[in-house]
Amino acid sequence: MEFTEIDRDDFRALLEEIGQTHMPFGMFGPKDYPPAGVPIIDLPPEYLAWFKERGFPKGRLGELMEIVFEVKQTGSDGVFAPIRQAKGGRFSLRKKRKRIVTFEDDSDE
Repeated sequence: MEFTEIDRDDFRALLEEIGQTHMPFGMFGPKDYPPAGVPIIDLPPEYLAWFKERGFPKGRLGELMEIVFEVKQTGSDGVFAPIRQAKGGRFSLRKKRKRIVTFEDDSDE
């Protein structure tokens, strides 16, 4: 990947686009994380590395995911902190447990 000069406004626009992009498919998509899926800035590094090995999706989504991967690989994940703060914090990947409540009385009377 070749690094080129980028001006402040272009960088800001790129970060805004990354901050608004959610994973539209797969294990972190809307099916498992409704309504829109996981923001790509909060995808686990291992998941992004899997795409790096096998190929990122075609189009703009793949380009943005590759940028996020490179940022996380260099340890510069803090660049996403203002975006996360504006959205209320890091997206939780922890699945909500289904509660099973039974009202049966197991005691012998």
